[in-house]
Amino acid sequence: MTHQDLSITAKLINGGVAGLVGVTCVFPIDLAKTRLQNQHGKAMYKGMIDCLMKTARAEGFFGMYRGAAVNLTLVTPEKAIKLAANDFFRRLLMEDGRPSATLIAWELLRTQGLAGLYRGLGATLLRDIPFSIIYFPLFANLNNLGFNELAGKASFAHSFVSGCVAGSIAAVAVTPLDVLKTRIQTLKKGLGEDMYSGITDCARKLWIQEGPSAFMKGAGCRALVIAPLFGIAQGVYFIGIGERILKCFD
Repeated sequence: MTHQDLSITAKLINGGVAGLVGVTCVFPIDLAKTRLQNQHGKAMYKGMIDCLMKTARAEGFFGMYRGAAVNLTLVTPEKAIKLAANDFFRRLLMEDGRPSATLIAWELLRTQGLAGLYRGLGATLLRDIPFSIIYFPLFANLNNLGFNELAGKASFAHSFVSGCVAGSIAAVAVTPLDVLKTRIQTLKKGLGEDMYSGITDCARKLWIQEGPSAFMKGAGCRALVIAPLFGIAQGVYFIGIGERILKCFD
């Protein structure tokens, strides 16, 4: 195994472990966020705390982790690929004077407008790509502020805080898209609840029936989920667990 292969494998392990730890820590808040966004008409939950308390009371402690297995199965490889790919391409694009991800995003926005960023995206990509465009450049710049020359990287604490701040900002910015994604993906509809034929139809009905504020439902919960999720993920990722594991096989 070459040094480059070793590095990529280690990054994938780091990303997978980071995603696993992060999702386990914040899943109950994510569950509350989803239930709050799915409320129609008379609200069952007054807020995140009320939702978590009622869930725990009615379904027990493990009720707050309902669906966690599916989430972990999806998020672990997703984080492994996303974090490793971001690290790899960010370094590649910075070599030989290549433009940064921020400059590429800005040029795309300038030449093609928002349509250039959203073209061909489904409900999930419509949320995740803008999130990544905001999050990764912001995290990289914040994390570089704590770069330690001797260690060759920022400290765990600095990476954690940088991930939290960048994650919160990106999460709130794309909350309207997350609301649309949640509504469209909900399989079980209550009596009188709308069916949606697509993203445009969902956005139109949401605006008419529930008003502009409906697009920001669960924004606080989402920020509370994403902040520690990406803070923990970035902190764990930069610890270098993958490199330590692979060294055992040398």
